[in-house]
Amino acid sequence: MKGVHTVQAVEPVSELTIVDTFTKLIFGEDDTFTSDETLIVQALRLVDSSVVFDSYRDMGIYLRALGVEEMIDLVSKVQSCLGQSPRSVAATSSSVGYRLS
Repeated sequence: MKGVHTVQAVEPVSELTIVDTFTKLIFGEDDTFTSDETLIVQALRLVDSSVVFDSYRDMGIYLRALGVEEMIDLVSKVQSCLGQSPRSVAATSSSVGYRLS
């Protein structure tokens, strides 16, 4: 029908995808981020105020220093943030002007 808009379901981001993105940060492989991985980094900045204005390198250092329980908690928070509304994560991040490098 003309004028009818469909909404496509967005698949939730898996824990493994988040962990892979964190691993790229830890090992300094940020030059190969996909748009989904960039969105994960933006969500990380939203859920953890200590990395809001950090460079990718500094975020990697921060993540490397986390304990296992802290990392599990952080992955869960990022996944929850992205599950609520990936579009709002992108919009909020760009309006605040986070550095992406």
